[in-house]
Amino acid sequence: MLTWTLTPLHLPLRYTWKISRNASTFKTNLLVQVAGGGYQGRGEAAPNVRYGETPDDLTAQFEQLQAAGLGQCETLEDLTAFLTRYQPAHALRFALESAFVHRAAARSGQRVGEWLGVLAPAGPVPTAASIPIMAPDEVAAFAQQQQLGRFPLLKIKVNREGAVELLREVTRLFPGRPLIIDGNEAWTNADSLCQSWEQIRQFPGLNVRLLEQPLPASCCADYRSLKGTLGCPVFADESVTDEADFADIARQFDGVNMKLMKAGGYLNGLRILRETRVHGLQTMLGCMVETSLGIWSALQISSLADVCDLDGFLILRDEPFGLVREQEGMLRNAEE
Repeated sequence: MLTWTLTPLHLPLRYTWKISRNASTFKTNLLVQVAGGGYQGRGEAAPNVRYGETPDDLTAQFEQLQAAGLGQCETLEDLTAFLTRYQPAHALRFALESAFVHRAAARSGQRVGEWLGVLAPAGPVPTAASIPIMAPDEVAAFAQQQQLGRFPLLKIKVNREGAVELLREVTRLFPGRPLIIDGNEAWTNADSLCQSWEQIRQFPGLNVRLLEQPLPASCCADYRSLKGTLGCPVFADESVTDEADFADIARQFDGVNMKLMKAGGYLNGLRILRETRVHGLQTMLGCMVETSLGIWSALQISSLADVCDLDGFLILRDEPFGLVREQEGMLRNAEE
């Protein structure tokens, strides 16, 4: 019988993390551990309010799963059937499945990616670095403090009201630098987005790698009408959680940002990445604000992504695990 434990992780941030929905100065994530037969595995849950997840709710769900027989799941098939029956929150489901997979890989003497049937990345993995929403006159100091110049790709969090001026300043500071512009559903409809976009696309030196989820996931018709008109790829984030109609997603978007925390596990995350490819879409691997445990988990399957946005652990003031190293915007396992 396997032994499972859950421990809260109280994580102060280096700076205020502000996106279009909310702002925070700390995060509470959850560390899940499983042990048995001389092997153990760890997984991380990063609850997300967008999906109605809180640390307290996930802790209560974990206790219910324990009482329902979580420790009796001896194989991944057992665990999958168990979690399908009880339907925990996506982030908790990922923590549980990843901890189980990490233990199973250690037991077999394989890398996690190898155990999952995924090729290892060819080398260090480039990541975007994020700029939260802030006043334009704060960007230069922030960029200097965080040494953002070392990253080959920058991700800018925006809201509808301040997007134009914030992006004007970022483009001035980093002309020609590839940018991910992330709206987190900030605009209300296609017309409101186009009004802002007509101004943004005129900036000298603007180089948009992709625009991520500018409208709410419910705006399917707007996304269909916009596809191919903005001059850059548009990627789904909130429109693809643990499942989606990928044929319809392909009519709305040019790519998909898959996050293991919202996919609910490696197995479903891999399915989403493969479905994305099958439908001719680009793949992106993203993260929440996570420790290096969650980022290390994502790195195991990063060879399947065209774009990686895995800087969540760099936002933490005191990262507790040290499993990932970043140098010049490139990530590698700390033991390499």
